[in-house]
Amino acid sequence: MQVRKAWKQVDGVLLLDKPLGLTSNDALQKARHLFSAAKGGHTGTLDPLATGLLPLCFGEATKFSADLLDADKTYEAEVRLGVCTDTGDAEGKVTATAAVDISGDDIFQVLPQFTGVIRQVPPMHSALKRNGRPLYELARQGIGVERESRTIIIHSIDCLSFGGDSVTLRVECSKGTYIRVLAVDIGQALGCGAHLAGLRRTRVGDLDLDAAVTLPQLEALDEVGRAGCLRPVDALLRSLAVATLQGEAAERFRHGNPVDLPAGLSGKIRVYVDGTLIGVGESAADGRLWPKRLVHLTH
Repeated sequence: MQVRKAWKQVDGVLLLDKPLGLTSNDALQKARHLFSAAKGGHTGTLDPLATGLLPLCFGEATKFSADLLDADKTYEAEVRLGVCTDTGDAEGKVTATAAVDISGDDIFQVLPQFTGVIRQVPPMHSALKRNGRPLYELARQGIGVERESRTIIIHSIDCLSFGGDSVTLRVECSKGTYIRVLAVDIGQALGCGAHLAGLRRTRVGDLDLDAAVTLPQLEALDEVGRAGCLRPVDALLRSLAVATLQGEAAERFRHGNPVDLPAGLSGKIRVYVDGTLIGVGESAADGRLWPKRLVHLTH
């Protein structure tokens, strides 16, 4: 007789180094199972062909998972020159090849064209939907549809290495950036074509890959060791100002009622009582702090 899994309340943030080949949801479910966490979510998908930082949220932390969707991200991208594919990455079929006669100076001259505020057309092989259907489903059927370009911000592009037909770039960018589209566009600008051969995410907002753990590392730990890998619920909120409430004001806020806005604060604010996070509020024109998301930590 199969023993039913005993799920429990687990609250916190896990910085996972996602392996190659796993979807973000597969990685989430594996980690969730290791922690026996009753509730879990991620902060935005990372393609199966990409590795690197995938922040996962458990329990009360899931209330803030969407806050990281808008965060800037940093990637290390391996771009293969001279080979174009129908998907813009290594998973696609080769559609064209060309000789690569590119110098390091050529790359450094091209990269500034792709920094700053630019327009980018989302690829057909993406999860964006048209009439309720993901574009990648249409692409697999050989159906192409018009896609509107969107504004993104490339804060910086640095060339980490270059040799032969391969260049490795570090890209710091805004949400909504497709690195494989960037790789294809850079290849076009160089005149030889290109595709994204590998991708590793190293930073999401203020969270860094250096602090992440792998699934095998988690599997090797006992329950106490795994718990030690969790960051607190407010790990996703470090960019927000802090307000500390006491007494009646704390009780009012806890029950979803506005309180007087602490002097000098505005916008979204994380709120604490005796050093414990109780929620996030937002300032209003009436001079009060209104609760937006409340948390209920039991330990």
